[in-house]
Amino acid sequence: MPVKGIIFDMDNTLLQSRIDFAAMKRHIYEHLTDLRLLGADFPLHEHTSATMIEHAREAGLTETGYTEVMGIAAQHELRGMEGAGLEPGARELLETLRGTYTLAVVTNNSCIAAVKALQLTGIEDRFGLIAGREQMTALKPSPSGFLHVLEQFPHIRREEWISVGDSWIDGKGSIGAGLAFISYKTGMDVMRSKGVEPAGRIDALEELTAWLAAWEDLR
Repeated sequence: MPVKGIIFDMDNTLLQSRIDFAAMKRHIYEHLTDLRLLGADFPLHEHTSATMIEHAREAGLTETGYTEVMGIAAQHELRGMEGAGLEPGARELLETLRGTYTLAVVTNNSCIAAVKALQLTGIEDRFGLIAGREQMTALKPSPSGFLHVLEQFPHIRREEWISVGDSWIDGKGSIGAGLAFISYKTGMDVMRSKGVEPAGRIDALEELTAWLAAWEDLR
């Protein structure tokens, strides 16, 4: 069965992100600690901002508190989008794929920040859908964002999608939605240490077209 749709992560997959993720995580951690939703012994090094926020939600973070935390994240995201460039080969790959595949983006960033960044880099029009955290019920590694994409394109079967990303949370979310996941740059050992088993791995974006050809031959 041929692949008909491809979902991309954004930061450090399509774009060379300038978001200071460490500073954002620390800022959010301090805010959640002030709310007494995280303790001093919280294993910060084991978490991303997204998984930390979901932990806080389980601990009782209110909708108002969630909105405040997302506001903190948005500050860092918008600052980091200024001057963001494309990953090597991103523009060329998207031109090759356009017209043959339905393309989408799933990112934990706000949709506003994501659209702005993709517009500034000149690739926003390549995508049939850009899903940010506003379109999710929970952040990646939840499969929510990927399931949202599937719902918008009901004519494409689940097994006709693949997903590409650089982080284990991309892989966890993709696989949770029933999609084959391709690890970009990140080693298989790193992915497996987080319980993610990618269908493949590429070191450069231009390798994706060859991977797709081989994958479809196998199927």
